[in-house]
Amino acid sequence: LPFLPVYAWTGLWTSAILLLSSLTSASNLVKYLTRFTDDIFSLLISTIFVVEAVSDIGGTFTSPVSTFTKALLTLLCASLTYGTATVLKGLRQSVYFNKSIRNNISNFAPTIGVVFASLVARSARLAHGASVALPTLSVPATFVTTSGRPWLIPLNSIPVWARFASIIPALMATVLLFLDQNITVRLVNSPRYKMIKGRKKNSLLDGMHLDLLVVAMLTGATSVVGLPWLVAATVRSISHVRALNVFDKAGNIKSTTEQRVTGLAIHSLIGASIFLDAPRRVLGQVPLSVLMGLFMYLGISALPGNQLWERTQLFVTESKRAPASLWNPISGIVPKKVTNLFTSIQLTCLGAMFWVKGSPIGVLFPIIIALLAPLRFGLEKYGVIKKEYMEVLDTEDE
Repeated sequence: LPFLPVYAWTGLWTSAILLLSSLTSASNLVKYLTRFTDDIFSLLISTIFVVEAVSDIGGTFTSPVSTFTKALLTLLCASLTYGTATVLKGLRQSVYFNKSIRNNISNFAPTIGVVFASLVARSARLAHGASVALPTLSVPATFVTTSGRPWLIPLNSIPVWARFASIIPALMATVLLFLDQNITVRLVNSPRYKMIKGRKKNSLLDGMHLDLLVVAMLTGATSVVGLPWLVAATVRSISHVRALNVFDKAGNIKSTTEQRVTGLAIHSLIGASIFLDAPRRVLGQVPLSVLMGLFMYLGISALPGNQLWERTQLFVTESKRAPASLWNPISGIVPKKVTNLFTSIQLTCLGAMFWVKGSPIGVLFPIIIALLAPLRFGLEKYGVIKKEYMEVLDTEDE
């Protein structure tokens, strides 16, 4: 069977199921998800970003088509991107310049890192020639399909039985898109960001049904033209909302600037880079090593606030120096062995999901995500983690 028609039918069935889920308010099921699932999923996405970046950079040292000089330059550019973005992001809490300058530089830290590292790579190529030219982002000269095929997929080119059989993979795709979208929305709607517009206090469900309706329509539209399906991007969404945080003098989140301008601007620029020649030419000059450094920055910058990550660090942190928290082994109310057991279970789930993602049974990945919620409640029901401890370990930020 040809891939694209099967993909299109799978996407259309997925779109229909998501549409039905939106109209029946199925996103209310998200209330059964807790921070147990959120933290595992968020850390998984961050891990994927970092591992893929490190693997790509490391691969240049062993690639037969690369030289040692190119590999070193690749490592340098990736490190410059990550280091520049990280240092400038932390300028917000420094004493240098005035508050306005610090905040503006901090907000555009990743962009500055990408531009700086790209200029370094370009300078090296101009100084030493094509022998040190790094691979750049592959961008088509015009907005066309890769193979030159017509935009619309021929839906009638596969047998009728195959069209209906596509429901089976569509069920898997629906679970993945539903959970990916709604878990990301839960993470963005976290009370720790103190957003108030158009929502009930401490509610994590606001807007989910409408969001799912939009995702359903986008899934159907992209399927018939053979484009990738779209859902909320976890790491980028978290980075976006954190860039809009307003901090007090102690560095704690005081509020979030709630507006639509930045979202509209971001996606307008993405659209411009697709349809306009000039932005495509600029993107075509960005070395892949710079993008790997950016991916590493995005993955690591999403870790703060993830309690699974914070508790994982307790395994190698002196108890007396651990940060104050309700699950701190010294000052907290949860015994250290219980905290370590809970963290170990989450890390095991994380490892299983990461393995399944890249294994021959990767198609079962959505099922693994869906099983996290029943697992969490099973831990409490069967006494693996006592209820009073679970309420501390698996609580939402206030």
